[in-house]
Amino acid sequence: MDYIDYYQKLGLAKDAPAEDIRKAYRKLARKYHPDTNSGNKDAEKKFKEINEANTVLSDPIKRKKYDTYGKDWEHADAFEAARNQSGRNSRNGQGRGFTQRNAKSKTGTDQEYFSDFFQSMFFEEEDFLGNQSLRNGRRTSAPSRGVDFKSILQLELKDILTEQPHVLDVNGRKIRIKIPAGVENGQTVKIQGQGGEQVSGGPKGDLYIQFDIVTHPIFNRSGADLHATKIIDLYTAVLGGETNVPTLNGSVNVKVKPGTQHGLKVRLKGQGMPVYKSDRVGDLIVTYQIQIPNDLSNKELDLFNQLKDLRKNNI
Repeated sequence: MDYIDYYQKLGLAKDAPAEDIRKAYRKLARKYHPDTNSGNKDAEKKFKEINEANTVLSDPIKRKKYDTYGKDWEHADAFEAARNQSGRNSRNGQGRGFTQRNAKSKTGTDQEYFSDFFQSMFFEEEDFLGNQSLRNGRRTSAPSRGVDFKSILQLELKDILTEQPHVLDVNGRKIRIKIPAGVENGQTVKIQGQGGEQVSGGPKGDLYIQFDIVTHPIFNRSGADLHATKIIDLYTAVLGGETNVPTLNGSVNVKVKPGTQHGLKVRLKGQGMPVYKSDRVGDLIVTYQIQIPNDLSNKELDLFNQLKDLRKNNI
């Protein structure tokens, strides 16, 4: 996996505060969103890159791991656990140990050394500890089943509107899975028997997939419901009319009642997210924001003054 500078993708310095990350992401997401760049492959690629960057940098824990381990940040916990374990082994006289001292190359840093160590998306505990492990301070033999594989699968909201087939490449093996509609961000599913082989012929380990749902530039997800804002002009708010509202399934025309107030919420039934392993579907809740014109002509200003006087006289 090549190193990707997430800070550079968002046009930020490495010490950028969280608020700057949020603002930069929203600005770039609007610019490169597929809805406004139909058929533009370059924009589609950039949109995915900035989503990936935001997913990592907007999470304080993930950001700290990325700042420390670069492209291998997803395996930081496993590396730390292995290094701590091997350090204890070395201090207890139970082996050479896999410590910083003997792991560091003569010319490079720890991170450079371990960069090659984390090339694959999946990893095995035995890669760190050999075919033995420590339990309650005692060395034990390898488990009777193969090791479990772990992976993070990044998806967009539109990818989980319906059940989708997906092909995973696990250590050279192609595994076909079906991603259920409505999976939640951070949710983990287990695929039994798709983990590592057991050298003594025992059962295979399992494959654990954690879903990372990319933040959408327009919709905020809350359970099965989606939330979005829609700007309408002053005249439509006062007189009523129609406005076009985007959804994950396309756009729909929505009637606006006369006298609509700023901040009014309307609920579009069935335009939200499917509920995981259920036939139910959430709603889209749209909040109206009324845009006040700031470039009125003298004639328009005169008419507004007339309206004000008329309103005053009728009260």
